[in-house]
Amino acid sequence: MNKNSPHKLLFATITLLLLLSGCNDNDEANHPGITEALSPEFGDTFIEASIGDASTLLPVLASDSASSSINGMIYNGLVRYDKNLEIEGELAESWEISADNLTITFHLRKGVTWHDGAPFTSADVKFNYQLYIDPQTPTAYAESFKQVTGVETPDPYTFIVHYDKPYAPALMSWATSIHPQHLLEGEDVTRSRLARDPVGTGPYRFSEWVGGEKIVLESNPDYFEGQPYVKRVVYRIIPDISTQFLELQTGSLDYMGLSPLQFDRQTDTPAFRRLYNKYSYLSFGYTYLGYNLNRPIFQDKRVRQALSYAINKQELIDGVLLGYGSVATGPYKPDTWVYNSDVPKYSYDPDKARQLLADAGWQDTNNNGILDKNGKELTFTIVTNQGNDLRSKTGEIIQYRFKEVGVEVKLRIIEWATFLKEFINPGNFDATILGWSGGPEPDQYNIWHSSKTGPRQLNFIGFKNDEVDTLLEEGRRVFDLQQRKAYYDRFQEILAEEQPYTFLYVGKALPAVSKRFRGVKTAPAGIRYNFNQWFVPLVEQKYAR
Repeated sequence: MNKNSPHKLLFATITLLLLLSGCNDNDEANHPGITEALSPEFGDTFIEASIGDASTLLPVLASDSASSSINGMIYNGLVRYDKNLEIEGELAESWEISADNLTITFHLRKGVTWHDGAPFTSADVKFNYQLYIDPQTPTAYAESFKQVTGVETPDPYTFIVHYDKPYAPALMSWATSIHPQHLLEGEDVTRSRLARDPVGTGPYRFSEWVGGEKIVLESNPDYFEGQPYVKRVVYRIIPDISTQFLELQTGSLDYMGLSPLQFDRQTDTPAFRRLYNKYSYLSFGYTYLGYNLNRPIFQDKRVRQALSYAINKQELIDGVLLGYGSVATGPYKPDTWVYNSDVPKYSYDPDKARQLLADAGWQDTNNNGILDKNGKELTFTIVTNQGNDLRSKTGEIIQYRFKEVGVEVKLRIIEWATFLKEFINPGNFDATILGWSGGPEPDQYNIWHSSKTGPRQLNFIGFKNDEVDTLLEEGRRVFDLQQRKAYYDRFQEILAEEQPYTFLYVGKALPAVSKRFRGVKTAPAGIRYNFNQWFVPLVEQKYAR
């Protein structure tokens, strides 16, 4: 989520390559000789910060970004995206898709072992499928597996999956992390010790978890693609972004996603440039203001439309992102094949907002500056998570703009774990500022289908629309891009009309990486796609081998 959840996250969104922009002169993609002149060395520690502690290190249960980023280092899926966002094998070395698109036959890698030494086989993949579709498993990610009509394991290294209807996201749905059968079978997954002591097949092994302080991973010497060069990865729990930045400036962190202010104005110093390289590229995610549609005040779409007109999105991009972003009009990025450029844009128009609110029956009957209706004032609370200054600043500007049209808003900033557990997951909020991250597959079923409004599911605002349900169901059944685009164009039109979210902006990712680390290269997938090849020359290694 962020609820930005990668989870090879939401099994993604959008099939045209995302182009990078604005990479600085230190980018090794522009200076390949930097890496070629040095031989990779094993050793050293990579330290980064997280605003919140992980909730669980079992991917089937994890829907938060803190857990998912760590799980991505511990586990593998059958497939993954490469640096150019093309699908490639991971635990599967190859596959065939039948002519009718109803059967996929995966050929698994041989010699892969779990971190405890047990062999990885097709039985693990079958178990993983059964785990996700088990009604007793409280997961937000079962939908893709519910499309499966049957699986076969004719031998330890062949896994065959059958569908009764074409399913466009089918192949990439098998990017989900595979869990170990021999450690989880017959257990209540919600009580498994693996939630705090995970065992995967991935490039890093779990080492230590000190609650609220740090999670430590160690390089896997038996990894099937070769042991990663960086020996240790440490995730430090630092809930405050300003504190993270102070730690970065002292060299105590090796990586941080900078805020626009930090990137643009606070890191342009000789001292910082000596320690770090900075990168800039288009983010996969968008930020939104989501309305809880179970609350009576948001059940009239005119109110939601009015609130969207009351927000100056360009003001947010200029004032919060310092220009490092673009206006969002829906769940797809403007530079992708699926994006519908013809939907209403909700440009800043406070007069239009006031008129829509009046049409919906909201008037200031007592001249106190706040609209009211049937004795109830138009006031609500926006919640967002602690540790994200962009969201809190966005909330402050929105709060001001809403006041101008007679809407009183309170802004509440809540610690991440509490935010999820007590507010978002149980639907205990009026409105929220959050973000979604995705990838190249445009299927949005998990977020927008009416069947996904239950506890811990991703349609937590309670959006229900019969036509959207049909469009999402049909859009995943066709493979032709023009046909798919027709479905998703209409889907975007409905969201633009209904405004269950005010789609705010798409920001740029602005990471800083310690100059000790070589092999960092930008690509459509970002910079972390090849982390296993990052290394520190022996003479520059900072931490004990």
